[in-house]
Amino acid sequence: MAFKTIDDMDLAGKTVLCRVDINVPVEDGRITDTTRIDRVIPTIRDLSAGGAKVVLLAHFGRPKGKVVPEMSLRQIVPALSAALGREVAFADGGYGAAVAALPQDGVILFENVRFNPGEEKDDEGFAGRLAAIGDLYCNDAFSAAHRAHATTHALARLLPAFAGRLMEAELKALQAALGDPKPPVAAVVGGAKVSTKLALLGNLVTRVQHLIIGGGMANTFLAAQGYDVAKSLCEHELLDEARAIAAKAGKAGCAILLPRDVVVAEEFRADPPVKTVKVEDVPAGWMILDAGPDSVAHMNEVLDGSATLVWNGPLGAFEMTPFDAATTAAARHAAQLTKAGKLVSVAGGGDTVAALNHAGVADDFSYVSTAGGAFLEWMEGKTLPGVAALEGR
Repeated sequence: MAFKTIDDMDLAGKTVLCRVDINVPVEDGRITDTTRIDRVIPTIRDLSAGGAKVVLLAHFGRPKGKVVPEMSLRQIVPALSAALGREVAFADGGYGAAVAALPQDGVILFENVRFNPGEEKDDEGFAGRLAAIGDLYCNDAFSAAHRAHATTHALARLLPAFAGRLMEAELKALQAALGDPKPPVAAVVGGAKVSTKLALLGNLVTRVQHLIIGGGMANTFLAAQGYDVAKSLCEHELLDEARAIAAKAGKAGCAILLPRDVVVAEEFRADPPVKTVKVEDVPAGWMILDAGPDSVAHMNEVLDGSATLVWNGPLGAFEMTPFDAATTAAARHAAQLTKAGKLVSVAGGGDTVAALNHAGVADDFSYVSTAGGAFLEWMEGKTLPGVAALEGR
């Protein structure tokens, strides 16, 4: 990857249009998680400290090109100002005049870019009107980089473009994990359904030495090998696809690890009666809800021999006890290896972040991405428009 960063730019006296992702969860008018706001603060501070006016461009929700008052970014300004430690101005029109009135190191947030129908159409006219306000373009929204929208793609073609601190960190972490990783490389892929991650699995088996499959996805692969998974979540219509992925892995020299033992219950609820059985001994009428301790021990052995780890998805129904045991144990082992300097660990995806936070180890991984779709598409080997627009700029 060849892209410029804040360190490559002369910011003094310039106006920087900075695309950020502050699409935070709001319930009853209250922000319930400020993580996305917190993560863009270093970029805003560095741009301002360099002597630039900072114009923040962002989306909120899915207004589909219409003005939806409850999706206004005005409600985000107090939290953004508090995190930054200084006032952030807001404009919902008259953008040129609003920026002209801003002090040279000032910060202003424009209204939800998705209120304009040109945003999601990657409209060059909309991008051009924004470009006329600024001198430089900074993209700090990796989580929106898989969308070819006006403020993630077209705008980068109209102004000198560079990556913000968060975008820079994301790209370097992903490059270390899959672009040019230190081998052996292990990947953990979990979650409910194979159908949502066919492209991901197909790409990973050609790029990693060990692929550990967990969650409901593992049941489909077990069924494809002839195991009776009883009442477990399983996509029986995808058994041929699972076999094809296994065959592709074999040709590529990638070892697929599936559970050896599993934790089963008769119903999916918190703390029901459970059994730990071998995968060939799942009782009729029961369902697999987590990997067993022998499976975790096997997985940890693989991690002990790996230099790089990419993780997406839990190993079981971690939201309910005791089905969080495998994910928590494996995550803590990976964290210990990372802290000891033996493993580069990169994780991402909504459920993954929640699972690592649940295990108390999110801060111990080398990098944890809050991006969802962009992280998955990168792992699938797809070109992200927002990243491609920065390359060679």
